[in-house]
Amino acid sequence: MRHKRNHVAHRSHQVADQIQRDLADLIARELKDPRVGMVTLQAVEITPDYAHAKVFFSVLGGDPELTAEGLNQAAGFLRSALFKRLHIHTVPTLHFVFDRTPERASDMNALIAKAVASRSKDE
Repeated sequence: MRHKRNHVAHRSHQVADQIQRDLADLIARELKDPRVGMVTLQAVEITPDYAHAKVFFSVLGGDPELTAEGLNQAAGFLRSALFKRLHIHTVPTLHFVFDRTPERASDMNALIAKAVASRSKDE
């Protein structure tokens, strides 16, 4: 039983990875919405029944809220384009979520650099 559960989880990760790759390509090549600029897809999480997928993205420049709006408005178009590319029974409904992780990492790096600089001044 355990083997089957691992296989299902592995398959789910494979599908999520493929969705991420295909969406990145579709967004770059097919999407003409001016609200969607330089988008990087960070991760895709799919529900076990493949009904829904959360697509985490970051954006280089531009407004994350406007980008999310544009992506979510294009979700139906992107889903139908995925349907043509993927060979799975159910293509999930897409939900785009702005991922603040790169932003937070940059802030943390700046804080660390500042702390190191002030420490070296003290020594």
